[in-house]
Amino acid sequence: MPGLTTRPPIIRIANGTFYRQHPNSVTPASKTHQHSNPPLFSNLTFELPSHPAKPHNWAIVGPSLSGKSTFLQVLRGSHLCFPPTARSFPYLATDSVPHRLRNPAKAIKYVGFDDTTSGYGSVTTTAYLSARYESRREETDFSLLDFLTGNTEFNPSTGLEDEEKIDDALLARVVRDLRLEPLLQLPVAFLSNGQGRRARIARALLTSPEVLMLDEPFMGLDPPTVAGLSPLLKDLADKRQPRLVLSARPQDPLPDWITHLVYLRTDCQVGAMGDKETVLEGLKKYVRGVKKGGLADDDTLPVHALVEMGRVLTSNGIQGEGIGEDYIATSPGVTLVKEELKTELGEPLVEMNGCQVRYGDKIALGNWTEQRDGSEAKGLHWTVRRGERWGVFGPNGSGKTTIVSLLCSDHPQTYSLPIKLFGRSRLPEPGSGQIPLTFWDIQSRVGHSSPEIHQHVPRRLTIRQVIESAWADTFISRPKMDAAAKAQVDATLRWFEPELNPDFTRHDAALRNQETPASTLFWSEDHLFGGISFSAQRLLLFLRALVKHPDIIVLDEAYSGMDDALRDKCMLFLQYGEEKMYAPSADKKGDVIMDNPGKVTVKGLNDQQALIVISHVKEEVPDCVREWICLPEANTGKPARFGRLDGPLGKDRKRWAEIWSV
Repeated sequence: MPGLTTRPPIIRIANGTFYRQHPNSVTPASKTHQHSNPPLFSNLTFELPSHPAKPHNWAIVGPSLSGKSTFLQVLRGSHLCFPPTARSFPYLATDSVPHRLRNPAKAIKYVGFDDTTSGYGSVTTTAYLSARYESRREETDFSLLDFLTGNTEFNPSTGLEDEEKIDDALLARVVRDLRLEPLLQLPVAFLSNGQGRRARIARALLTSPEVLMLDEPFMGLDPPTVAGLSPLLKDLADKRQPRLVLSARPQDPLPDWITHLVYLRTDCQVGAMGDKETVLEGLKKYVRGVKKGGLADDDTLPVHALVEMGRVLTSNGIQGEGIGEDYIATSPGVTLVKEELKTELGEPLVEMNGCQVRYGDKIALGNWTEQRDGSEAKGLHWTVRRGERWGVFGPNGSGKTTIVSLLCSDHPQTYSLPIKLFGRSRLPEPGSGQIPLTFWDIQSRVGHSSPEIHQHVPRRLTIRQVIESAWADTFISRPKMDAAAKAQVDATLRWFEPELNPDFTRHDAALRNQETPASTLFWSEDHLFGGISFSAQRLLLFLRALVKHPDIIVLDEAYSGMDDALRDKCMLFLQYGEEKMYAPSADKKGDVIMDNPGKVTVKGLNDQQALIVISHVKEEVPDCVREWICLPEANTGKPARFGRLDGPLGKDRKRWAEIWSV
C-alpha cells in the first residue's frame, strides 16, 4: 500500500555494539577470577519495519552458545548499547501506538521457557516439585483462565483499563488453536510441561503487543500441537497483530512463513543476515566449500550444525532436506550401536501394576482397560528392569510427566498406588519383613533431568554445586562425597568445559594443558547457574543426572535447547562416558568417533542401570533405546501401546511413525 513503507520502524539498530556489563567496569584483576565481557553482535545494523510493503517475518537461528536469547533481549532493549543512540524504537513514539505500549518493555513481549526470564514464572512455578500433583488447591493456585486473562492479583486496587481487557474473540481463537479448552479451570501448577508452554504463548498473544518474540516456541511440543500452533502464528504474522520474531536451533524446521533470517556464530556475532533464501544459499556455499577443502572450517561457524538447516515446517508436515544433505557427518545414531542386545532380563526396578492417578473425578493417567492374561485390567501396567533402555512417548497432557513423578516418588499418590520401586513399596507390607522405602532412598538411586527440575534449581548455585548436588539430599544441602566422587565431578567438568564455561577460548585451553588439572577448574566455582546460557543449564542438569551412576536415569526432554552438536556429544557421553570422543575427519567428510587416549574416570551406561527417555523429537532419543511405550491422548479411553525397536530410532522415520501410529 502506498505510503506504508515510510512509517518508522518499530526497532532500529544502526551500527551498535552491546555488552552485558559496562566495558569500563571490567578491571584487570586476578586472571583466575576475571569474567570476560566480550562485545555482543559488534556493529549490528538491524531494522524491524512497522508496516512493510512485503512480509518481514524474522527467525534468529544459531547453535548452542551463539546467543539467540541474548539477541532477542537486545532487540527489546536489554543489555548496554554503544553508542547509546544506536538503538531506538521510533514507531512506539507515534500516535499509532496505544499509550500503554509506548514502553518497549510492554510493546515487545518475550516468551522464553527459562522461567527466570519469561515473566510468568511467579504464577506457573510452584514452591516445591510435588505441589503440582496435590489434590488440595491453595488460594494462590490460579486457574489457567485466570492466568490467561491476567486475573492473578489479590485484592486488586482497580479493575483492568478498557485497553487492557482481553478481546473475547481473540481469547476463544487462541484457546481453541492451542488446544487449551479442557484445561481452563485447572490450576496452572497442574499443567504438564508442554501444556505450560502453550499457556505462556497464549498469555503473550492475549496482551496484544506490537512485537512478540518467541524463543524456540516449538520446543517440547508434540506434533499435533505444533501443527495447530504454526498456522495460528502465521495468521498473526500475516495481520501483523503482533509482528513475530522467532528463534530456533539449526536442526529445527522453520515455518514456511518465515521470510528473513539472522544466523549467529558461536561467539555471539552475526554470521549472516537477510532474506531467507539469500542466507540459506550463502550458508550452503560455505558448507560445500569446507567439504571440498577450499574453505577452512571456522570454529565459530561449525559445519556440523548446518547440515540440517533449511528444512521447512508446512501445513503438510516437515518438507525439504537440509542445506548440507550431501555433507557426510557421522553421528552416534550411525556408528555407536554395535553391541549385541542382551537376552537376559535384570531384576525389576519399577513395577506399576494397574496405576490410575485421579484428581477427584478426573483420571490423569491410566484411564483405560486392557486385556492381560485373559482378563480385563484397569490402569497402567509397566515394568522396567535393570539394563533396559525405554522411550516414553505420547502427546502433551497424556501423563508422561506424571509417570516420572511416580517413579521419582515426587507424586503423593505413590504411597497409595500399586507401585514397587527397587522391589519395595512406599508403605509397610504385612508379613513382607521389608522396611518401606523412604523418599531419600529413592532420590539417591534415581538421576533425573527435566524442565520441572530446571524450574526449581536455585539460580545462586555455582556450576560445581549443581553437579555435586547429585550426592546431596537437596540442592542446597551439603553433598556427601568421597575422593572418587570428587574425581568424577572434576573429570566431567573438564570434558564439558567448552560448553559450560562462558569464558572458554581455544587459546585458554592450550595454555591449560600446561597446568595442573585442579588449577583449570576455578571457573566452575566462579559462574552461577543463573548466569550461564539456557543450553548450558540444560547440559548441567543432564550431567547431574548421570554423574553418580544411579540405578535409574530419567531424561525428560533433557536435550531441548541444545543444538545437534551438543546433543550428540551428550549422547556419546551417556553411552560411553570418557571412553569415546569426537575427532575431526582428515578428509573433511565430518567428525568421527575414536577411543579416548587419555585417562578414563567417568564411564557410560552399564548393564545394571535402566534408562528412561521422554521426547517429542526422534533425534533426541539415544540410539540404545529399544523398549517403548506410547501413552494415548488424555480422556480417549484407549490403552497405552508397547513395542520393541529393532534398531536406533533417531534416523528412522518408519520406526517413529510406528510409535505414533501415523
